Amino acid sequence: MKKWILSASLLAGAVGLAGCGAGNDVVATSKAGDVTQEELYNAMKEKYSPQMEQALQEIMYKKVLSEKYEVTDKELDKELKEAKEQLGPQYEAFLAQYNLDEKGFKDFLELELLREKATLSEIKVTDKEVKEYYEKWKAPIKVRHILVEDEKKAKEVKDKLAKGAKFEELATEYSADPGSAQNGGDLGWVDNQGRQQFVPEFTKALDTLKKGQVSEPIKSEFGYHIIEITDTKEKKPFKDMKAELTKELKLSKADPEAVQKKLDKELKAADVKVEDKNLKGAFESLSGADNESKETKEK
Repeated sequence: MKKWILSASLLAGAVGLAGCGAGNDVVATSKAGDVTQEELYNAMKEKYSPQMEQALQEIMYKKVLSEKYEVTDKELDKELKEAKEQLGPQYEAFLAQYNLDEKGFKDFLELELLREKATLSEIKVTDKEVKEYYEKWKAPIKVRHILVEDEKKAKEVKDKLAKGAKFEELATEYSADPGSAQNGGDLGWVDNQGRQQFVPEFTKALDTLKKGQVSEPIKSEFGYHIIEITDTKEKKPFKDMKAELTKELKLSKADPEAVQKKLDKELKAADVKVEDKNLKGAFESLSGADNESKETKEK
């Protein structure tokens, strides 16, 4: 899965707070007195300081990065489509889990693409590297599985499949994977990078299965998996994939530290300063970067 699935949890708190203003407009009334936006904002700062700092980061990153990098509607629609394909029938549950609607998720994806563009602007790869990456690259596959605790149960499920039982019904009944069981074991589309998110035994099995073929029980640290590839996509010629794979290869080299350094660099160039003392911690990495720069010069 892509990194946005892992980092979306940070978004949940930020989305609800980002729109809160600090004016004198009344947000609630009572016989005992009114509550203004400013009162609510100050109360939230005291009680939810980390979430407020996160919200400030998200807003400022978007403002600063939008000055130098552009995300088109076409790019955003493509990213959303890929997200839906990866999540499959779990898409609506994913939005509900993080208290998002589709617009909120698209806003998040736009920021992720801005971060991505900023980071990739400083990463270089050669044509030779891209070609070698293409040779090892595997096309997306649609996967489903049933996870059970022991081999005996796995063989029982496998026998029922051999006798004509429906995979999705058995997954709902037997699978110990709560994330996919309710969807008939469906894990959605798994891309080249997504394969690496599974345990090694699972990934190895994917390399041996053909479309429509059901695996023998595969043992892993989680139990026993019965896996099926239900659909596949074709691997296109290199010339048609070069741009896409160049981007993917660059992303594979963008470790979190490199990403943060690039973001700090953009914020420093934009002369970002936090005026609210309660939110000073939002960009602590900037002061850290300043100190590191000073130490380097002194040496």
